[in-house]
Amino acid sequence: MKAIASRDNPTFKSLRVLAGDPRRQRSEGRTLIEGPHLLAAALDHGLAPDLVAVSEGASVNPEVINLLARVGKVETLCLRAALFDEISELATPVGILARIAMPSEAEDMPVGDCLLLDAVQDAGNVGALLRTAAAAGVRDVLLGTGCAGAWTPRVLRAAQGAHFGLQIREQVDLADFLQHYGGTSVAAVAHDGVSLYACDFARPTAWLFGNEGAGIAPEFVTLATVRATIPLATGSESLNVAAAAAVCLFEMRRQRTI
Repeated sequence: MKAIASRDNPTFKSLRVLAGDPRRQRSEGRTLIEGPHLLAAALDHGLAPDLVAVSEGASVNPEVINLLARVGKVETLCLRAALFDEISELATPVGILARIAMPSEAEDMPVGDCLLLDAVQDAGNVGALLRTAAAAGVRDVLLGTGCAGAWTPRVLRAAQGAHFGLQIREQVDLADFLQHYGGTSVAAVAHDGVSLYACDFARPTAWLFGNEGAGIAPEFVTLATVRATIPLATGSESLNVAAAAAVCLFEMRRQRTI
């Protein structure tokens, strides 16, 4: 384990930039995952890091020690606590992070159930949507333009390891996909759609959810085969996009398991 105490260390500087710059993440095809849970989830899915960094205080933590043993022979750094805190975005970091390569995106588009996101900009919402998709058994997620980067550290934290069991595609031309999708495409709209509970989700379904403020772009709503609305209590205008997706995806799952 190599000890690093200087901010001028090139490896430390590269990690600090990678942690906060989505453009660097995309150009390098790598990102950072932080905390024992995310690192364990990555390892469980066969995704090995190419570098691990721990804070000096965490090097004696039994959970961290076990993870280092699982990682095996990769470059391992011990950062002075103040340096680790410059990279970490957690209020109380456990003291371990890893650099991983982003998995390659599949070239073919899904033909089964999938989740489509139109300009969902909040990292917490994107992460929650990925986590919900995984929990509902929807393995393909397509992010259109304007979405928060799926592999940014904040989205990774919000998804709590869901990334590693999903097939995620970014910068997808959603209009083109909807025009060629062979199943039922459902635009989740706040008002004036068919009641969600009156819809039949027996066929493969592409679920489309939109921007937190503007909703789904009109051109995508037009291309969807169904417009569905969640019936809400009187006086309620809408749900958070991640909450709405949870209701919709688990209604589909309920219909298929009764």
